[in-house]
Amino acid sequence: MSENNAHKSGFVTLIGRPNVGKSTLMNRLIGQKIAITSNKPQTTRNRIQTVLTTKQGQIVFLDTPGIHKAKNKLGNYMVNVAEHTMDEVDVILWLVEPTDYIGAGERHIIEQLKKTKTPVILVINKIDTVKKDAILGFIDAYRKELDFSEIVPVSALKGNGTEDLIQTIFKYLPYGPAFYDEDTITDQPMRQIVAELIREKALRLLEDEIPHGIAVSIESMKEKGSLCHIEATIVCERDSHKGIIIGKGGAMLKKIGSQARPEIEEMLEMQVNLKLWVKVKKDWRDSDFLMKNFGYNPKDITMGDK
Repeated sequence: MSENNAHKSGFVTLIGRPNVGKSTLMNRLIGQKIAITSNKPQTTRNRIQTVLTTKQGQIVFLDTPGIHKAKNKLGNYMVNVAEHTMDEVDVILWLVEPTDYIGAGERHIIEQLKKTKTPVILVINKIDTVKKDAILGFIDAYRKELDFSEIVPVSALKGNGTEDLIQTIFKYLPYGPAFYDEDTITDQPMRQIVAELIREKALRLLEDEIPHGIAVSIESMKEKGSLCHIEATIVCERDSHKGIIIGKGGAMLKKIGSQARPEIEEMLEMQVNLKLWVKVKKDWRDSDFLMKNFGYNPKDITMGDK
């Protein structure tokens, strides 16, 4: 076997119910922040593709939206993305909470997994929140439900068990050349990552005041010398939401901008002049046209040729 063929490479999808820590785990595994994280469920809307390259080979991670009961067209799109991905990858990582109670949401995912021939690694996340001797009970409860290829307990937040998880993934990947250059970390357009960073700050700062009905559109992004000028619009569904996002005297909008700017500067490796606006687009989550406008294309849910 040649040196090139001794390397492994393949696609790995992260699935699970909303808010189990998929984005946090992916960011931890690749060692950089690409996917946005929030304590709100359904934070991830698109399938985000990131790349980990090591001496052993290359893992291309797909962080899908959480599998949940859809309430609108955006919700349907998110569930379709997650479920369509499962048969197109080499390994499935299913993230669950550290508990022996298997609820209706988990049982729905188990039914989906029974239909696939792809190896499934069960990842029990957030083990830093429970006692060590309880973990065996959680493993036992899930083992009775499905014949998993492997079960790996981890803490995405603290990093416990993540190196073991990487080694376990490589066991199930095929031999072959890398899909991307070794310095590639994501296939996401820079504009999309900037938009997601702004949306993350808005979700965190607004907490329960605004539901999921916000999107961020990058109007322009221009580099001039060592400065990048970015103009972005936060889109919400109601006039009442617009007032909350702007805040008294523009205070909330300034806060969103001041929290997003340092992370954007770190990613772009240059100073950023960030200008934010707020617009109301009623019921955009049920409009095919507006969903496409914000980067959520319902027809774009397959990976194409691997």
